[in-house]
Amino acid sequence: MDNYPSAVTIDMSPRGYHGAAFPPYPTATAFGRVEAPSPRPEPRDFVLWSFFNTFFCCNPLCLAFIALVFSIKARDEKIAQQPLLASKYGAIAKHLNIVASILGTLLIIIAVVLLFLYIPALHYTM
Repeated sequence: MDNYPSAVTIDMSPRGYHGAAFPPYPTATAFGRVEAPSPRPEPRDFVLWSFFNTFFCCNPLCLAFIALVFSIKARDEKIAQQPLLASKYGAIAKHLNIVASILGTLLIIIAVVLLFLYIPALHYTM
């Protein structure tokens, strides 16, 4: 009977992905008022948008590929619990994706317009 431990404690508090307490527990101040920490939004990585721009848009100047690289860096930093670097890389990827989307759309529109202008001219020359 003496070989058994007297008490067993099990931590049943909810935990996040990396073992951090989730949701963050409120803290009490000196006056008895309870203040919950403000939730910090998770930094965004734009991997899907970058992937779409890289493989399905015209990808002018390889901007979409560079955005994909920064998106993957943002995701890596988010997993490594570095939210400031992750948000910085995510913002760079977002801006590169915006420019790549605009340039890709313009190139597609110009190609379609030139195609419709060239086909009738080709038809009349024959």
